[in-house]
Amino acid sequence: MIPVLKEKHPKSKIIVLHVDNTFLSKTEATFYGSDTAALQEFLGKEIPETEASCIKVVEWRPSLNYYKEAYVKLLSNVVDFIKRMDAGKRTTAAFGKIWVRNFFRNLKLINYTLLYRAADFPVIITGSGPSLETALPIIQKIKDNCLILAASSSVMALSQNGIPLDMVISTDGGRWALHHIYPFFRNAQEKTAFAVNLCAALPSQCAGVPFLILNDGSFWQSIILHELALPSVITAQRGTVTASAVELAILLSTGNIYLAGMDLSVKDIRTHTRPYGFDHLFFSRANRFMPVYSESFIRSSLIQGGGSMDIYAAWFKNQINIWPQRVFSLGDNRTSNISHEIFKTSMPSKKTITNKKNTFDFFRPVRVEEDPALFCKRGVSALLAALNDSRYAAELKTELTHLLFPNEKEVSQSRLETAIKEAACE
Repeated sequence: MIPVLKEKHPKSKIIVLHVDNTFLSKTEATFYGSDTAALQEFLGKEIPETEASCIKVVEWRPSLNYYKEAYVKLLSNVVDFIKRMDAGKRTTAAFGKIWVRNFFRNLKLINYTLLYRAADFPVIITGSGPSLETALPIIQKIKDNCLILAASSSVMALSQNGIPLDMVISTDGGRWALHHIYPFFRNAQEKTAFAVNLCAALPSQCAGVPFLILNDGSFWQSIILHELALPSVITAQRGTVTASAVELAILLSTGNIYLAGMDLSVKDIRTHTRPYGFDHLFFSRANRFMPVYSESFIRSSLIQGGGSMDIYAAWFKNQINIWPQRVFSLGDNRTSNISHEIFKTSMPSKKTITNKKNTFDFFRPVRVEEDPALFCKRGVSALLAALNDSRYAAELKTELTHLLFPNEKEVSQSRLETAIKEAACE
């Protein structure tokens, strides 16, 4: 099959997947086995997001009769990968320009960066799923003995229950994400840091908090951050903030990591914990023709119908097997890998854990010496210089075209440079 495909499609990249190594392929991009994690990593390296819509799967169906379940597993993993890639491409097409614009705008907010050294205390990551409510009583009891890393959408629920936040993480580029962050500043807490991807939507109030910058590993972001000498942590863009939070927690601490409110599912008509940043929008426009319950039903139906939760839930279930054996679940999460009761008995005692008063010994805010107002101009200059450097131009042009002109394959350099300048000036 391979020689025929190469002859008919000489410009296409051919990736060969085998259940085992019975048939040794001469094709460079070849994978053997059905290990989910290894396969997902292999496909991620071989297939760029820009080509997500061009993937064609060619099956050799006699393999199904011989390998049976192993073949089905391999094929289903490929399908999951394609679904996730397609979802990522749709998101990029909708938000690419916004991400670039946010990045340059947020450079002006960086007055403090955050340096860290790995600690050994437990980390609780809070999402905004309905199950967060079942976890809140336990979090309240042990809040002084853990690092609490809160997705911005869970800030309101934690603040309402008097739970102090050590770090807020935000990666969402949509303007609606600001409704989750504003409550934080209305209940301002000292010594709270922000872990942010600079492509996220952030309010101007963030200029007063230290940033732990999350770099998604893209070439264009790395060029700018290097030029500005801004320290960052590389965490791949996963499409959901809770995935980035887990990868960050693994870097921040060698202790156990507990997930709360990470449902990736809808509970009846409830999509999120209470209170939630969008609650006021539903209540303010409710009337006798469209009560809150009706709005909630419509919203939950749309979210379930979108399918993105199922895609990320499948990814989490596979990823849990890859992460260190110290990632556990608190509450009734869909991604749960231990029960609620086991969590309570496996929690370290206060005698064996670093007190939260000392956790800030592991984090050090550093004042930025240069005027942040100049960062934007310097970032644009660095990007344009790299575009005119033959060593970097091809890769950089591919990345930026994908973001700024998602529906076009080829864009002239002058148009690309103009789009970058316009994004930086907005």
